Amino acid sequence: MLKPITVVYPVLPARDEAERAALRPIGRNRDLYHEAIHGTADIVRAADEMGVWGVAGIEHHFWSEGYEVGPSPGTLDAYWAAITRNIHVGSLGYVMSTQNPIRVAEETAIINHLARGRSFVGFARGYQSRWTNVLGQHLGARATKSPEAAVYNAQTQLAGFSTATTLVTDREDDARNRAIFEEGVEIVLKSWTEESFSHRGLNWQIPFPGDTGVEDWPLARAGVTQRLGAPGEIDERTGATRRVSVCPAPYTRPHPPVFVSGSGSPETISFCGRHGFIPTYFASIGSAGPLSEHYRRAAAAGGRDFRPGQNQCLVRWIQIGRTEEDALDRIRAYDMDIWKNFYAAMGRRTVENNDYFGSLVNSGLFVFGTVESVRRQLIEQWKVFPAEYITLINHYAQTPKEVVIETLDTFLRQVKPALDEEIHAARRVAA
Repeated sequence: MLKPITVVYPVLPARDEAERAALRPIGRNRDLYHEAIHGTADIVRAADEMGVWGVAGIEHHFWSEGYEVGPSPGTLDAYWAAITRNIHVGSLGYVMSTQNPIRVAEETAIINHLARGRSFVGFARGYQSRWTNVLGQHLGARATKSPEAAVYNAQTQLAGFSTATTLVTDREDDARNRAIFEEGVEIVLKSWTEESFSHRGLNWQIPFPGDTGVEDWPLARAGVTQRLGAPGEIDERTGATRRVSVCPAPYTRPHPPVFVSGSGSPETISFCGRHGFIPTYFASIGSAGPLSEHYRRAAAAGGRDFRPGQNQCLVRWIQIGRTEEDALDRIRAYDMDIWKNFYAAMGRRTVENNDYFGSLVNSGLFVFGTVESVRRQLIEQWKVFPAEYITLINHYAQTPKEVVIETLDTFLRQVKPALDEEIHAARRVAA
């Protein structure tokens, strides 16, 4: 069965660019944020009642323009867990090139308990320089736009992707970012799964200092940790703390499901395959389809046998209207502002002759039209890549919550059953 996840940012709403400019910095508008953040509760409750598999927040900071005001996904996850019964809560995701991995492990383990196991965790590498460079400065991280993804997209001639020349500094920044990211994820996994552990890597010595351990822990001097703590925390000879025990362990064994966001980097997909993580493709089907098989090969090399599409997630923006033109009107009202002034302005999408609308509808990321048209488009995509999960991005609160709820309901009742059948068909073929 297909497992839908809905993502809530929120985007602080404005009638048009003129109003957004008049309210600058709209991201700090208390009244708009207050209304938007409480409106997420209505969306999440409705999604829970409908049977949506998951709801996710994001981690982004400094959004004075109001497009992605999502600085604390864990806070929202804990709140959403408290007001729902069945839906999984999570993030897409914690940007590990800027995070303290032990704090992430602790926070997500607590959320996992609060949600009684119905939570997931997402990781990302960080591509927005304004905040990644600031919050990641002590780790030496800079934002990255994967050079390998750019090369891959150029080779496959994918519509909607920029193929600008990759500089040496881009590769250096990307390699550094990836190393920080992978070390952070390694520490999170150790924190979740090991009774106690030590670590010496690029940026982290655990305990610190790594050469001697912590020599002045009073409970070790008193013998308390030796008697009551995790075995191996204290060096019996020197009395120094040589391992740490991160508490609590998650409720889910061995840990919650892990999603990793990516835009088409084969390196990220290989990383997911090695660890059994769920790759989350912010990419056209022309990119995601071949990469999904790359994932299966990487997973198989690590002893994990996945069917086509299993343990993978495709991301789509969906607008469903009574007519094709109605769906396009929804895109103009709810999606064009952020597309023009964020997605396109970031340089991640090709825009020719200032045709922002054309670049959006041809990006391969949006699916729009009548129910029949949306169903047909997604069936064709699921024939190529029968993903187990679909992440449905909406631009609430630029998109009114009533429209978000209506679209989710229509998708579940009139589109999802056809995709379930494609997944079953793929399984029959694989068997």
